Amino acid sequence: MSDSPTIAPTLTHPAYGGPRRAGRPQGVLLMFMSCLPVLGAVLLAPVLPSMQGHFGDTAQAKTLVPLSLTVPALMIALLAPFAGRVVDRFGRKRLLLLGLVVYAAFGTAPLWLDGLPAIVLSRAGVGVAEAAIMTCCTTLIADYFSGPQRDRWLGLQTVFASLSATLFFALGGGLGAHSWRTPFWLYASSLAFAVLAAALLWQPQPSAESGAGTPHTALPPLSARALLAPCLVSLFGGIVFYAPIVELPFVLDHAGIDAVPVIGAVTALASAATATGAFTFGRVSSKGTATLLPIAFALAGVGLVTVGLGGSVPAIVVGAVIASGGTGLLLPTLLVWALAGLSFDQRGRGTGLWTAALFLGEFICPLLVLALAAALGGLGAALGLIGALALVAGLACRVGLTRAAAVLA
Repeated sequence: MSDSPTIAPTLTHPAYGGPRRAGRPQGVLLMFMSCLPVLGAVLLAPVLPSMQGHFGDTAQAKTLVPLSLTVPALMIALLAPFAGRVVDRFGRKRLLLLGLVVYAAFGTAPLWLDGLPAIVLSRAGVGVAEAAIMTCCTTLIADYFSGPQRDRWLGLQTVFASLSATLFFALGGGLGAHSWRTPFWLYASSLAFAVLAAALLWQPQPSAESGAGTPHTALPPLSARALLAPCLVSLFGGIVFYAPIVELPFVLDHAGIDAVPVIGAVTALASAATATGAFTFGRVSSKGTATLLPIAFALAGVGLVTVGLGGSVPAIVVGAVIASGGTGLLLPTLLVWALAGLSFDQRGRGTGLWTAALFLGEFICPLLVLALAAALGGLGAALGLIGALALVAGLACRVGLTRAAAVLA
């Protein structure tokens, strides 16, 4: 892709005495580890009513039980920039391994904790680990691969995340039938990934051309001006991405569809559309951000307007598929834009800032929709407005990126 960074690190490992080339084992492992933050986001959703019943119908429980699901995303938004700086300063692999171990420790803690405040604190710990894991995995993808190969893996990262969300939701419901605590055992899976990462991954070393520093030298500054636009657009992109995921069940319920299997089927169809959009990115990435970003926002916008204002169930389903296809294309396009032009020793901080912007948008999304629905008189109008704003964002990105390319030409 024309927007992709051109400076690549030299991949070395002392056991091999020379350069190493990343391949499918490294790529697939990074894909699976990138799904761990998704596990933290959706695994508990099916057991929230059971948790509520266990802790009672108190005001504290009504507040803290939903917070146990959302607090990891907030921690990612707050801490990913810090994780990015640690990545650039001390290396990717070391922080990744630490994050995987911490993820298992805090993730399984609710199996033994009795107090709800302690469980919420453990979920915050999960978010800290997820910030490290997400930043390290995305940075290593950008380190290990370049050009079209990098674009393909970044697209597949969204594919894996979309498909795993459906899988984890089903696993959470199945395991939760036994006990609301049982799904927490899945967090121990990160220990297996830690072993695999220790064996299959290595710390990339900067090439001489990149001019990277060492842990004892100052890191080169990031260009705030260069990252400001990608991060602000990604903040809004996080809202657009999360809107169909969070609100689709409620829209279907308002349309008279209250059967859980039907809602699940429509949600799965939307997830498949997201995966398809992300998979397509690797094949069309050569078109450039100035072309793909407006298309992604246009698809998401048209889809959300259709979901919000369509009225009938078929229209809602079609709109959800269109919107989800657009958001699947949106995420890797935004990420490649944010990483464009960053050197090896800037990439971790750039990835951290982008991750923070995206997850902050996702955290804001349900709150924004709630406020818009109250102001506009309904959920449909709120989604319609977000869809219209996505169309405006697509047009603005097209104009801005085209002008920027003309100036650089």
